[in-house]
Amino acid sequence: MLKTLSIWNFALIEHVQIDFDKGLNILTGETGAGKSILLGALGMVIGRRTNIDAIRSGCEFMRVEAVFTLDNNLVKDFLTKYNILVEDDDLIITRQININGKNSVQINNCHTTMAILRQLGELLVDIHGQHANQALLKPIKQLSLIDMYDGDAIQKQKEVYLEKYYQWLQIKQKLADSKINTQEMAQRLDMLKWQINEIENAKLTLDEDEKLESEIKVLANAEKISLLTQDAYKLLYEGENGKFAILSSLSQVRKDLENLAQYDENMAKVHQILDEAYFQIQDSADEIRNYGESIDYNPQKLDMMQSRLNDIDKLKRKYGNTIEEILNYLAKAKEELTYIENYDDNLAKLEQELSLLAKDVSQEALILHELRQKSAKALEMAIMKELASLSMADAKLVINLTLNDDDFTENGADDVEILFSANLGEDLKSLAKIVSGGELSRIALALKTITAKKDDIDLMVFDEVDTGVGGKTAQMMAEKIARIALYRQVICITHLPQIAAMADAHFYISKETKNNKTFTTIDEINYDAKLAEIARMSSGIDLTQASLENAEEMLTNARKRKELLHFDE
Repeated sequence: MLKTLSIWNFALIEHVQIDFDKGLNILTGETGAGKSILLGALGMVIGRRTNIDAIRSGCEFMRVEAVFTLDNNLVKDFLTKYNILVEDDDLIITRQININGKNSVQINNCHTTMAILRQLGELLVDIHGQHANQALLKPIKQLSLIDMYDGDAIQKQKEVYLEKYYQWLQIKQKLADSKINTQEMAQRLDMLKWQINEIENAKLTLDEDEKLESEIKVLANAEKISLLTQDAYKLLYEGENGKFAILSSLSQVRKDLENLAQYDENMAKVHQILDEAYFQIQDSADEIRNYGESIDYNPQKLDMMQSRLNDIDKLKRKYGNTIEEILNYLAKAKEELTYIENYDDNLAKLEQELSLLAKDVSQEALILHELRQKSAKALEMAIMKELASLSMADAKLVINLTLNDDDFTENGADDVEILFSANLGEDLKSLAKIVSGGELSRIALALKTITAKKDDIDLMVFDEVDTGVGGKTAQMMAEKIARIALYRQVICITHLPQIAAMADAHFYISKETKNNKTFTTIDEINYDAKLAEIARMSSGIDLTQASLENAEEMLTNARKRKELLHFDE
């Protein structure tokens, strides 16, 4: 639920903070006081498009902060998915728009994007107004209502259907991609043959390039290597200028230590270590000599190696950065060549596979259709019952579902149309063509009442859904909204005293002028102020004893009706 909404520099609002109740929150005020401003600010903080023209005159920015109670698992999972901090049971969203158009969005002190904010907003708030009512005329929305009303069965079947649908869609796309024209196929065939021939003729082996680079490095420096090995061997055996040969000197040291060990046994270990070192150095000297003698500078061999390495580098530039990647490209090219050479057979196999999958998808779509028909019939009855209590007892509504087996979509193969007749004796016609704004509002309210228990969104906002409604219908509409508030937090902007009387918390929106500037203020009002406001809404500006008594009776009746609603539920 929405605990607090704080607004700075938004239109006529300089700064307000509103602490909402968990039940039905009513917003009232005179026309032009700024009721729509509040919804604009709420829309801004949940990611809706907001123009910089809404920044209060003379200010550099506008900012809205909303604090929600974080008790919805869907919201928690969403925050975790996008690595947004979840520490306690509060969700704090802040959005600021500067005069230069720059947006700043923070969710629990984590900077994020507008796209993420919009997705989160859809999980937090359901705004129900004229625009939302128009969405009911769209088949996709109507289908989603049917699916929601059923509960788990349709959702489970949709998952089964989607698994088959995506398989079918993949093969359908693969078949479409395969149907290239003959000329393109012939050109591709020639290119693949040429590429395969070029790679195969190279007769590449794994790590061949690394071995060549190592050998080229040795051959290119053969003269230096020969001189270095000769110098090393000479120092070990002959020394410098015939003196101080390392091995000869070590041999003398061995003899001295051997004699020394006769006088002190502790030196025997030193003698042994030096003895082993002597023979190791002697073996190393022989290896150095043999290595030097093995190096044969061969310019022709070096040229051949460098030429081979150049050929490999050319292949790398075409087919991959390593020999392994080149060989992988060769394998894929051979696979594609085989596929093209067997094009007709492969095309036939794909068409057969698509046909079999289409049957599977059709079967799952049929099961989904049958489940939806049951849900649609139950939803019809529930809507009719609610409409009857909204002074539309003669109204008739029928949900038509048609299975379109030739048109699979992510939502199945159903075409949906809601037919409606507001009055007795009138023919059923498409809801989109004949329904009035007031009738659509009542149908929408009926749906909200029906789905309130099943909806995962904690906050529902009603924006002047009572336009053109009065009398007994107004009272029934008030009770519907109050019933929804038993399951969801509700914020409702209204002109009807019957709805206002049902409030758990009542906020009055007013406008005043100070120092040639206009300000909108929003205050929660007490019982006496609520009494006066309902009297004003009922009878106009001038309050009389009769209007106050009427308002008091209205509040008393509303309290009793709310108690009955709690009892019924």
